[in-house]
Amino acid sequence: MKKIIVIGGGAAGAKAASKAKRLDPKNHVELYTRGNKIAYSLCGLPYFIEGSVKNINDLIIRTPQNFIDNGIQVFLEHEATEIYPEKNCVLINGNHIFYDELILGLGARVNLPPIENINAKNIFTLRSLESGLEIKEKMQNSKKVIIIGGGYIAIELIEAFTKNNIDIVLIEQKERIASDFDEDFSKLIQNMIETKCEKNVETIYNEKVIKFEVDENYSFKSAITESGKEIFADFCILATGASPNVALAKNAGIKLGVTGAIEVDNKMRTNIANIFACGDCTQKYCIITREPTYIGLGTIANKEGRVAAINAVGGENFESFDGVLKSTITKFYEYTISKTGLTMQEAQQYAKKINLEPICSSITKNDKAGYMPNSNKLTIKLVADKRSGEILGAQGIGCMGNISQRINTITSALKSRLTIEQLLHLDLAYAPPFSSSIDPILTAAYQLKEMMKL
Repeated sequence: MKKIIVIGGGAAGAKAASKAKRLDPKNHVELYTRGNKIAYSLCGLPYFIEGSVKNINDLIIRTPQNFIDNGIQVFLEHEATEIYPEKNCVLINGNHIFYDELILGLGARVNLPPIENINAKNIFTLRSLESGLEIKEKMQNSKKVIIIGGGYIAIELIEAFTKNNIDIVLIEQKERIASDFDEDFSKLIQNMIETKCEKNVETIYNEKVIKFEVDENYSFKSAITESGKEIFADFCILATGASPNVALAKNAGIKLGVTGAIEVDNKMRTNIANIFACGDCTQKYCIITREPTYIGLGTIANKEGRVAAINAVGGENFESFDGVLKSTITKFYEYTISKTGLTMQEAQQYAKKINLEPICSSITKNDKAGYMPNSNKLTIKLVADKRSGEILGAQGIGCMGNISQRINTITSALKSRLTIEQLLHLDLAYAPPFSSSIDPILTAAYQLKEMMKL
């Protein structure tokens, strides 16, 4: 029997605690979180705000009682402030808690830009159930919002707010929205948003907010940009990304990686014996570049939590987490936006470092046979290495459902390190309601094959 302490009640910590107990019911497992809830879906918050998820409690995957019923002790509103590795001990709410194995699922913290009065009332981030409730309540009594940032959360909130008749001003300090995509795809996404919501959404690029004006109650009134623009709204959302929460680990001598996240091996072990880490606080390994990277996603956190638990429990059970492809997806009204692997801009950045000669092809084509009802256009972009022919990544935009299946096909190809030629020999399922006779990803691959001859 082992005493296993898990710090963090998010996706990684909750999964780790559950798995550790299931592997050996004799294990004494304790789960500590500084919040008042555990095991809930942050990813579902935009859909709660929008209204398709009716009840905030629907986002709670498992309650504390569910864990207690399975023999796991749960401690809400308990914050770990110090780790003493030499003593196998954690200081939590002033008490010394001893462990045989420690699993850190510390999550991530919001990136707060250096803006004057950033702590004013009616300025929100979206990192908890409470923040989701606050934003929805404020939205229901408002007419206009400012969103700062242009990533996935911003895109999802644009849909949520416009469906509730809220006007939006989006301010992005970069020159384009969705900058994780190639520029041509960012423009497709931008055009999609502006076409769909032209009456409700104003976009401002290459601008940085430097100050929030407040009223006598220290409530948000307006945003002042670096160029001197003043934009008024009822409230403001900071969709400015997140960074790994690592202070507790760093102070204990746990090694951080080049990304600033906790460095772990493929067993989720840190540099200190008996301490594991998983989820958004950890550095990842990119399968394509074979280099460290960072991405925070619930699906990855769940996988890492599982692996951390298996290896913490030990015995004959060991498992590895081999790395990530940075696959992401979201929806905007009836559209799907997705990517996996390297974009062309990323491949060009890595070209000399990992000996690549990147090429890409982009095609727009019907998502199913053109004569079928509800046939729509989709755009797929493939990136490959001209020298080896190896597929490096893909981006896609199109109607719901028709992009996800194709990006997931490329994800499998990337994991198997397929070449363009091997991709062309995949026996993809076909029927007129689902695809054209030559699937769009194969059309893009044929273009790449021709480029390799040049």
